[in-house]
Amino acid sequence: MDKQDYLLETCLMAGKIMMESGAEMYRVEDTMIRIADTASKKRGISFVTPTGIFMSLEGEQNIQLKQIPARTINLEKVAMVNELSRSFASNVLTLQELYQQLMALDNETKHFPVWLQIAAGSLVSGTLMIIFGGAWYDFIATCLIGGLGYAIYYYANLWVKVKFMAEFLASFAIGLFAVLAVHLNLGIHLSTMIIGSLMPLVPGVPITNAVRDLLAGHLLSGMARGTEALLTSCAIGIGIAVIFRFFL
Repeated sequence: MDKQDYLLETCLMAGKIMMESGAEMYRVEDTMIRIADTASKKRGISFVTPTGIFMSLEGEQNIQLKQIPARTINLEKVAMVNELSRSFASNVLTLQELYQQLMALDNETKHFPVWLQIAAGSLVSGTLMIIFGGAWYDFIATCLIGGLGYAIYYYANLWVKVKFMAEFLASFAIGLFAVLAVHLNLGIHLSTMIIGSLMPLVPGVPITNAVRDLLAGHLLSGMARGTEALLTSCAIGIGIAVIFRFFL
């Protein structure tokens, strides 16, 4: 691999990690171009989409592509890539050291334990239920329902290969558990219990990133991310609608 290919591979690795971790398109492009401009006298040219990244240098015919098979939210990895790119731009790291650290970061799984994610989802569900006007009597039931719903969402993402099916299954289970809780007198306000339990599933970050991409002029990626967030919201809504149709 010559120096130019090595540079493009490094830029693409940085962009891949950021895209898979939920970074905005303009931030990904800015990081890749900063690395290319620091390592080469030629300006970097990048084209970023939600499913793939293209990278080249100005005046060169060599173009490399990196596929983005999956996307999640991991802002810690985004911050670490930004920090590495700034260190490289300040000549603290060499290109080889940057590539090696990016490879190590890509292979490293920086996620909180599953039990902690479920516990956080439970606490968020109960807290937001109160904020939306719910009763304290419903707090414990909402926490349990929110935790169970998030657990179903997490494991369905691992087992089910159909995208958006995990959100549907989780919202369906949340609606069913909430109806059962009210019928068993474990809760009072069905609507606020459902709303609070669903909040950990709501695609808030993708919607925010879609709007920021549109405002930054990335119309293609902004529309793609907005559509993905809309389909996720529809899957959540359909799961609750099925419960209301057949159980209420």
